[in-house]
Amino acid sequence: MKDDAPVRVSEPVAATEGTLGQVQQLAKLITETLHGAGTQPRFTLLGPNHEALPLPKDVLTLLQQLLAVLASGDAVSIVPVQKELTTQQAANLLNVSRQYLVQLLDEGKIPFHRTGTHRRVNTQDVLEYRARRTAERRAKLAEMIQDTQLARGYPEFDE
Repeated sequence: MKDDAPVRVSEPVAATEGTLGQVQQLAKLITETLHGAGTQPRFTLLGPNHEALPLPKDVLTLLQQLLAVLASGDAVSIVPVQKELTTQQAANLLNVSRQYLVQLLDEGKIPFHRTGTHRRVNTQDVLEYRARRTAERRAKLAEMIQDTQLARGYPEFDE
């Protein structure tokens, strides 16, 4: 892909009900092979003219991650990490509205720069914000659980 090519952020894709079992089998096979003891895993892709194309380990690792997410029933979207995103692409990645994303940018919660009058956001900055947001949510949930346990939970559910 050329550096000046437009960023391609794929639409989310999920396994269908009919293919979920197959995706789960593939995920298990590749995961077991990658984490198993022994030699370098060898998988090949059969090309359109029946030529065997070996999959490099880094591609296999990415495929394993992709299949693991799909096998859990979640959707996947592919985003190049070292690219700039429009505000709409960044909002889609965070699953928020574009207006809310612009508010986050204006509040300084995610760095951005302008190209003319348009805001541009680095993919890595969006992913880091998402990771921070997830960590903060988990910490708040853990605090709420601890508070509930200290307060003896919900007495109306005691036997």
